[in-house]
Amino acid sequence: MLSAAHDILSHQRASGNQSHVNPDPPLTPHNSSSRFDCNSVSTAAVLLADILPTLVIKLLAPLGLHLLPYSPRVLVSGICAAGSFLLVAFSHSVGTSLCGVVLASISSGLGEVTFLSLTAFYPRAVISWWSSGTGGAGLLGALSYLGLTQAGLSPQHTLLSMLGVPALLLASYFCLLTPPAPQEPGGEEEAETSARQPLMGSEAPESKPESRSNLSLPERWTVFKGLLPYIVPLVVVYFAEYFINQGLFELLFFRNTSLSHAQQYRWYQMLYQAGVFVSRSSLRCCHIRFTWVLALLQCLNLAFLLVDVWLSFLPSIYLVFLVVLYEGLLGGAAYVNTFHQIALETSDEHREFAMAAACISDTFGISLSGLLALPLHDFLCNLP
Repeated sequence: MLSAAHDILSHQRASGNQSHVNPDPPLTPHNSSSRFDCNSVSTAAVLLADILPTLVIKLLAPLGLHLLPYSPRVLVSGICAAGSFLLVAFSHSVGTSLCGVVLASISSGLGEVTFLSLTAFYPRAVISWWSSGTGGAGLLGALSYLGLTQAGLSPQHTLLSMLGVPALLLASYFCLLTPPAPQEPGGEEEAETSARQPLMGSEAPESKPESRSNLSLPERWTVFKGLLPYIVPLVVVYFAEYFINQGLFELLFFRNTSLSHAQQYRWYQMLYQAGVFVSRSSLRCCHIRFTWVLALLQCLNLAFLLVDVWLSFLPSIYLVFLVVLYEGLLGGAAYVNTFHQIALETSDEHREFAMAAACISDTFGISLSGLLALPLHDFLCNLP
């Protein structure tokens, strides 16, 4: 959805399905005299529609989401994902498209909380594979959207082609995912029942008194405070990178290239996701304990690109491509190393809650970036 943000907002679809025929529809400028070639609405609007429902889910998740079994959560996530593709693909207005993005956000937020919590019932190494998988999902989504639209497929048909992904998600969970291995000594049959219950049962297993559902509010608050050294740097990293992605990408427009404005935006998104995928898959090669360094470097990235938007001193779009790839590397490294450290340093009885609580880090940072990117867009696009 974020890769399609520029396409969603670059036209109003006032002429029926005509806008779906051309993969690169003409822009509806915010200010025809502006050097930024702006849309009437910032892509930060899509970002907010994509992240605020996720933020609400992640805020509420530590309070009571554990009462709902994993299987219904995954089912709802898959249905919302499919609904989002259909709603955006057949939409004839920006408002309806944003409603489809909200459905995607519900799917994403519920899915991330669910699967990160579920990692608590598997070996710690699963965090590395989870991070690599989410990085690969972002890259595959951005790359497929870029490739299909570059090949001439309309945004509508590109979105419809993605409908197989939610079906694959449900099939993977219900048919391929193996229940967690027994984690308690003695009584293998009882341990297996205990391990299976969080996946399929209707409530937390009684045989695991340390389960998250039995943590008191003071215990949860204590655990959350202990997570702050990991949460705060991740918030800063995601604030900086999504301020770049949804606040600056659409303004980093180069006229001295064969790529259209919409194509430039898609390339930015794809290269960012490529960097994220590489760094999220790097845990076995490189561990970074002090993630605040990554936050500082990401803020320097933001400052550099913000100055370029204002002064336009970079002579080539390929230099921006390199910066965007580097930005993705920093973001992915911050994510995987943060959750790896949490998995290592939290006790077994707190790990499921800690994973769900730390989920709010990236979402909170992204939400802040969207709120600040909107006024920046309006200010810059009103400049002559």
